[in-house]
Amino acid sequence: MTVFGDLLHGFGTVLAPMNLLWAVLGVTLGMIVGILPGIGPALTIALLLPITFNFSDPIGAFIMFAGIYYGAMYGGSTTSILINTPGESSSVATAIEGHKMALKGRARAALATAAIGSFIAGTISTVLLTFVAKPIGNLAGQFQATDYFAITLLAMVAVTALVGHSLVRGLLSLTVGLFIGLIGLDGLSGAPRYTFGTLRLLDGVDVVIVIVGLFAIGETLHVASKLRGTPDRVAPLEKGRLRTGYLSRSDWARSWAPWLRGTALGFPFGAIPSGGAEVPTFLSYTIERRRARKAGRKHPDEFGNGAIEGVAGPEAANNASFSGVLVPLLTLGLPTSATAAVMLAAFQIFNVQPGPQLFENEGTLVWTLIASLYVGNLILLIMNLPLIQIWVQVLKVPRPLLYAGILVFACLGVYSLSGSGYEVLMALLIGVAGFFMRKLDFPIAPVILGVILGPTMEEQFRRSLVISNGDLSVFVTRPLSAIIIVLTVLALFVPYLPRIIAKLRGTQPARDRLTFGEDD
Repeated sequence: MTVFGDLLHGFGTVLAPMNLLWAVLGVTLGMIVGILPGIGPALTIALLLPITFNFSDPIGAFIMFAGIYYGAMYGGSTTSILINTPGESSSVATAIEGHKMALKGRARAALATAAIGSFIAGTISTVLLTFVAKPIGNLAGQFQATDYFAITLLAMVAVTALVGHSLVRGLLSLTVGLFIGLIGLDGLSGAPRYTFGTLRLLDGVDVVIVIVGLFAIGETLHVASKLRGTPDRVAPLEKGRLRTGYLSRSDWARSWAPWLRGTALGFPFGAIPSGGAEVPTFLSYTIERRRARKAGRKHPDEFGNGAIEGVAGPEAANNASFSGVLVPLLTLGLPTSATAAVMLAAFQIFNVQPGPQLFENEGTLVWTLIASLYVGNLILLIMNLPLIQIWVQVLKVPRPLLYAGILVFACLGVYSLSGSGYEVLMALLIGVAGFFMRKLDFPIAPVILGVILGPTMEEQFRRSLVISNGDLSVFVTRPLSAIIIVLTVLALFVPYLPRIIAKLRGTQPARDRLTFGEDD
């Protein structure tokens, strides 16, 4: 009953006119940026982070950020279906069947099953979040310093191992992030570290500058550099009267089970460090394809040529993963994707520390955020189906003007933090470094994780050593810490599972190494 009471209080807050306006604004912005190729929720939230300094109350900011995340997760499906260019990596699976449906004159059906599936998956996964978040937070309240060090290490290593095409490059990116996180005064001794005699670096490098530089500036430069290779031909929307979601009775019959299966995959995968939403979306697509073959349908070869199940399942998994991502973020303060890391930075801007005490210290904020997921999910459904013709027009915005505008907005946002041209220059230098990192196939997400989680990991490590009088065995004598550290070591081998399994079977692996996207 306490959960229902807290949730009702959250609904009372989010349904206030101003907060409801933030929810609508967030969903709208998320839809727009999700539709644009190469621009995902992490980039958008990064752009808006400087603006949040003007918020007197963090509740409105987080309602808007949640709406952006949900809207962008669905918006990527529009780009995938209409021009075969996913807005983020989690929409790649949708493009496989969705664009084929569009070419066959079934764009509206593909967009409708994505929208309705997103609504169903988002609602179910938010219900799960409502009931599991607080118990997990209570359990996490029993963690000690060694446990926090181990679980922080696991989050960084697991995500780093699974993004990018090279484990070495991923670990190097993580090292860069850890180095940036150590710049400034030592929190315990007060000694300057890596400041190179520059007084401006005594306070360290602001995480907002790093995020805006890597995502808003570096990512935009990277996407803009590929403009000539980006298709801009939009598949036409077929004409027809508005039916229930533009879906026929057969479409409904073929979609409802993939929606539920995709939801069941997306939520747990979002909650663990597994490379974001790309894992469950591709897993959902594979399961639906195999089920279609085993079922012996009248059209068993439809997969690869526009099967609606191949859109329904991955899109449900994509949106369900977001609620899963919030479980470790709210209860442990651990991000399992790049966007979650950016949201963690937003918490830190308002001096709110996600973790076991969050539900007690910031109960109103947490339950309002959870309630906003229900509201934002409904707003998303209401806006998607009738306004799809308007969203399609966003694809016609000239790309050079769009990306140039993003760069200008990013620089203005950084300048608004302190009115310092030095920080703008620093953001531009970080952005150029981020551009070359992407060009050389160095993943960006590990850098962000290193910057945000590095200081926390160092603090818990040193606290553990103080408690144990410098005895390093404290990390393996406590069972929970030892188990997490073993999982951390095993995480380094997860990307090579296809090669290991193929070698045991004496066959050739389909993929030499498991790699997943990082921009969801």
